[in-house]
Amino acid sequence: MCRVLNVSPSGYYAWRGRPISQRAKENDQLVTRIREIHQKNRQAYGSPRIYETLKAEGIPCGRHRVARLMKAHQILARRQPRYKRISRTKHGRGLSPNLVKRQFNVPVPNKVWAGDITCFWTGSGWLYLAVVLDLYSRRVIGWSMSRRITEALTIDALKMAVMTREPSEALIHHSDQGSQYGSEAFHAVLRENNIERSMSYKGDCYDNAVVESFFKTLKAELPKEERRFQTREIARTKLFDYIEVFYNRRRIHSTLGYVSPVEYERQKSA
Repeated sequence: MCRVLNVSPSGYYAWRGRPISQRAKENDQLVTRIREIHQKNRQAYGSPRIYETLKAEGIPCGRHRVARLMKAHQILARRQPRYKRISRTKHGRGLSPNLVKRQFNVPVPNKVWAGDITCFWTGSGWLYLAVVLDLYSRRVIGWSMSRRITEALTIDALKMAVMTREPSEALIHHSDQGSQYGSEAFHAVLRENNIERSMSYKGDCYDNAVVESFFKTLKAELPKEERRFQTREIARTKLFDYIEVFYNRRRIHSTLGYVSPVEYERQKSA
């Protein structure tokens, strides 16, 4: 082995008898804590969020050191394969104008809400999830699930958001041009609550990028075994747990300075 590696036998035996360095001991301790944070946060955190968590705990380390150790020990965040979205260059006139115009950084709460729908396959058939996010804190303030993708799905999510936030001033609700958001029944609920309707340009997913990003994160961070729900009831339970227990209250968000949506609102209101 020494001949193949071009190492002297004396050097090899000296290396074997050498005590573990202080740096190596510190790395072992750091990797142990990294694994704990990774598991506690459902294996959803990559090196930037792990680093921010360690920094908040007062553990001295560098961002690149954390990334290097995670790579060496194959500690990986859950991610879905990247795919290319296509944005059309010609936009047709929708039911309502685009009032948001990709201005997603909102300085105050209850000024701009955004909604969308996604779906999950279960052993009982499709389950549809509609959400409403407050762009101020990226918090999911309303959601609804149903086996049918109807206007009632989006109306229930909107009503939950209104009940949760109790907005006192006029605000904007932004969505795509889906029939569930363009229906007269949905528009009536908006009018009743002094909410102005805004819609993305047709075929342009980037106009509602915050909610699209949330759905991507949700599907990527669910464990693989939980993405294949046996029944709709199991799916409802798992999705509720992710949204209300993990995402809103625990998952740190890079846009918010690496705090959770609930913590961000608490800090800003203090």
